[in-house]
Amino acid sequence: MARYRPPDAPASKFITPTGAERLRSELEHLWKVLRPQVTAAVAAAAAQGDRSENAEYTYGKRQLREIDRRVRFLRKRLEGMVIVEQRPSDTSRVFFGAWVRIEDDTGAERLLRIVGPDEFDRKADFISMDSPLGRALMRKAVADEVSVELPGGTRTFVVLEITYGEHPVK
Repeated sequence: MARYRPPDAPASKFITPTGAERLRSELEHLWKVLRPQVTAAVAAAAAQGDRSENAEYTYGKRQLREIDRRVRFLRKRLEGMVIVEQRPSDTSRVFFGAWVRIEDDTGAERLLRIVGPDEFDRKADFISMDSPLGRALMRKAVADEVSVELPGGTRTFVVLEITYGEHPVK
């Protein structure tokens, strides 16, 4: 049996100004603060002698690889980002950056923001525009219904409100 798996679809390149700033500050922290600290710790551990049985050296090298991997990812990702600063011309429909109040088939309401894949956060109710619900909500208007296939079955949602800008009051 072959192990081939088709590559994942590329993630959307859209990001809000706040999300872009968060990624830039993470990159700066990793490169200018964390990496020099770990490099100094690895150098100190290497100076102790036998590296083959030196846990601090081995762990430090692993940390450096993880930091470098994340730095490469952030640099590449930020390079192609499109920072969306303006509202869409049609604010009566759901587009990137919209706050959307929806009601599910049980009557429960949720307030979600449609953001890029690099800034989704369940705690802040940010969902990716690439997620099944995010894709289903795109270009919908108030009172439109959307059905989404979820692991637990199909769920239906109704769009109650669409706003742009700052976080609306719940």
